[in-house]
Amino acid sequence: MIFSKAGFGGAVADFEAAVVAQDAKRSGKAFVRLQETFGQAKEAELLDGGPRLAAVLEQVPPGPRAVVAVLVGACVERGADAERCAPGVRAGLRAALEAAAAFAEAWAATGGGPFPAPDAGEPGEEIAGRAGSDAAVGWWTLPQWEMAAVALLNHRAVRAGAGGDRDELLRLLTAVEQASGRQFRSLGHALQVLDDEPLVALHRPSGTGYALRFFGIGDNFQLHTLLADALIGGGHVAGHAPSPQEVAVCRETPGQVDTVGAFDLTAPDGGRLWNEGAPADIPVVDGVRLLVLDEPSYRRSWPAGRFFPGMRGDVILERPFGPEETERWFAHVSPVKELTG
Repeated sequence: MIFSKAGFGGAVADFEAAVVAQDAKRSGKAFVRLQETFGQAKEAELLDGGPRLAAVLEQVPPGPRAVVAVLVGACVERGADAERCAPGVRAGLRAALEAAAAFAEAWAATGGGPFPAPDAGEPGEEIAGRAGSDAAVGWWTLPQWEMAAVALLNHRAVRAGAGGDRDELLRLLTAVEQASGRQFRSLGHALQVLDDEPLVALHRPSGTGYALRFFGIGDNFQLHTLLADALIGGGHVAGHAPSPQEVAVCRETPGQVDTVGAFDLTAPDGGRLWNEGAPADIPVVDGVRLLVLDEPSYRRSWPAGRFFPGMRGDVILERPFGPEETERWFAHVSPVKELTG
């Protein structure tokens, strides 16, 4: 057996050649070398290796395919071209979600019970026997596909390039989560991240309204802090403005900084929108997401920062509304509903 030069670059070349040739023995050895050499890989090897591995993902068997996808995501996190890597990872994620959905259906049809928790190994014969080996591998490798996909979805260009595929991936993920009772929260949030998204915010205490736009926001904690900076920090409404450090970690600076909530986030129908949710939860009214900002009903604090540390996000204030425009938007708003339970 003749291998290419040592190191991650050589392992990539050997794995790529073996997969294309459908040489199972050689690809198995190269697969081990990929994992052994990644930690010492040089920048040039990562930049070259990520897209090359992504290009052959579809030809790799389902089990090791997920591990290779994680390596692709790790290459992207260290500088590899996310757009070039995205199609292979997206196709693999879809196949894994479809297989996991089939696993959930078969699991219920053969008696149900608690879903097995994937571990570092492979699904055993009993599990594979109940659902089929391909379906079991889909369920077993879904956490790895989540890691790989999120690494790529950190990039705005990848999110834009996914187009309608994101809706289908989210539909499949929702079906898997509902059937299994297990949540893949990072993947779910990543698939729902909105970019260049218009937002109307109505500040009920002052009776004022604002046109804003946001991108790259992972959850409503991040949105909350950036809205407070734009409106309170910008001098438009009264309240507790976040510090420059709190704002910075919600945009692109690493880390977390303790912050205090400035609003209750409310839907137009008066229902509560929780910080744990995502901006995609904000209802659309007349083609625009409409959010009501109420006085905080109690003091809340949390570590300000980003749900996705590798994703840059921001909220931009475009303009305040005049009285007539504000009144038109407030016509869509109901009083706050009392929380029950």
